[in-house]
Amino acid sequence: MSLPDLPREARERFLEKVSRRASYYEQEYHGCCEATLLALLESFNIPLTHLRAATGFAAGIGLRGLTCGALCGGVMAIGLIFGRSYEDYVSHDPAGKRYVALRLAKTLVDRFREQFGGTTCKEVQTRVLGRWYDLWDRDQHRMFNEVGGHDSRGCPSVCGRAARLAAEIILDELSRGKA
Repeated sequence: MSLPDLPREARERFLEKVSRRASYYEQEYHGCCEATLLALLESFNIPLTHLRAATGFAAGIGLRGLTCGALCGGVMAIGLIFGRSYEDYVSHDPAGKRYVALRLAKTLVDRFREQFGGTTCKEVQTRVLGRWYDLWDRDQHRMFNEVGGHDSRGCPSVCGRAARLAAEIILDELSRGKA
């Protein structure tokens, strides 16, 4: 049975497993974008070699509080499944793959914003932890850890939810036969 054809209970188990993996990877190894992307790569059987591209997106791109890394990881997975290949790119995308990937990325951004009240690391940390922590500052990094930034209630929960949202969107699109 292919992933898009999963019965409802199996789909829920699949989504929960994606979420748990992303949460675990962030809690254990840190790197919100990498954690989210890795869980999605494994779940959708995408080569793990793509993980390297996620490294610089942690804590809002370079630890600067910009776009949430977990959200970036979800968008990256969508692009890997539905985005343009080199051939599509240089042939001006005759199949319209670019628009599929952009539509799905927009959907993920909209759903993420609904859950977290924004899309930046600063907004998400404020929602989840009460404030934003500049992780380049040693004292703030220590405080981030003390308030549970890498505990299950902090960034790991964000990664789990972002991975689940992305997986739902991917499964829905695969079920339409668009990949």
